[in-house]
Amino acid sequence: MTSGLPSPPRNECCFGGFVGSSPQIQRLYRQVTTAREGTYPVVIRGETGTGKELVARAIHFGGQSKSGPFVAVDCPALTPTLFETELFGHMKGAFTGATQSKQGLMGAANGGTLFLDEIGDLPLNLQPKILRALQEKEIRPVGSASWIPLKARIISATNRDLELAVRDKSFRQDLFFRLNVLQIDVPPLRERKADVPLLARYFLDRFSETTDGSWTISEEAMESLMAYDWPGNVRELEHVIERGVAFSSSSTIQVDDLPSSIMGKTCAAAREDDHIWNLEEQKRRLVIAALEKAAGDKIAAARMLGIGKTTLYRKLKHLALIT
Repeated sequence: MTSGLPSPPRNECCFGGFVGSSPQIQRLYRQVTTAREGTYPVVIRGETGTGKELVARAIHFGGQSKSGPFVAVDCPALTPTLFETELFGHMKGAFTGATQSKQGLMGAANGGTLFLDEIGDLPLNLQPKILRALQEKEIRPVGSASWIPLKARIISATNRDLELAVRDKSFRQDLFFRLNVLQIDVPPLRERKADVPLLARYFLDRFSETTDGSWTISEEAMESLMAYDWPGNVRELEHVIERGVAFSSSSTIQVDDLPSSIMGKTCAAAREDDHIWNLEEQKRRLVIAALEKAAGDKIAAARMLGIGKTTLYRKLKHLALIT
């Protein structure tokens, strides 16, 4: 079975841990490069599973603070009772059970980057405490009379529309302005499907390092991956590839090795007026759709379909789309 995976050199499709060559991902690369050049706050927006923390790490480890720590804060996990001690730290004896002093996450980030993950889910009553620390650039551990300078770059991430949250008063406007100096949008996978084959190959190569043998994907399985909308984004694709490796009885992942929700997607994509088309018609429509999206560029269309240029020409002849 012929593989549905392209094999471009890695240095042409990887950047800061990201994999892809689509126009959408190229735009993201440019935004990350711009963000690396400064120290101003950044807000990274994107759906769950798109790789927002990967963007934050790419900015940090390619920027001016790369020699300092990268400290991630899971904002939804912060509770009112532990908020101050987790972020600001505490002194020994500050409260019952404080048998030793503890450095907070904000202090630990000094000299590096403080990553506020899913900042949009931070409860409204806790937002003023974050705002004050960012405004004054200092923190005070619980039980201490002294203030500690805050010298960390602030990068935030959210899967929410913070501007809408400001309007409905679930997010403070002053905190939004403090955080949102530079905004980066991470595209969902459904908007950059041309990258699916590259991502699939990347994950297969990675799983091959921990398993015996080398893995690939059949053309039919790749067609199903390309037809799927990926609500869970890159993270979902990674899990699907890992599942395929686990379920496949050979070194090639077939359609039957994919989850049922993806297996049936090729048929669903070929529906029109509630009619189900035969396999040849499904392939014909997928090829035509790729060509239309690529404005007739056969190399780009082949990349979208996850097949080689020669294979695409063979399919075009077989489907009577060229003579």
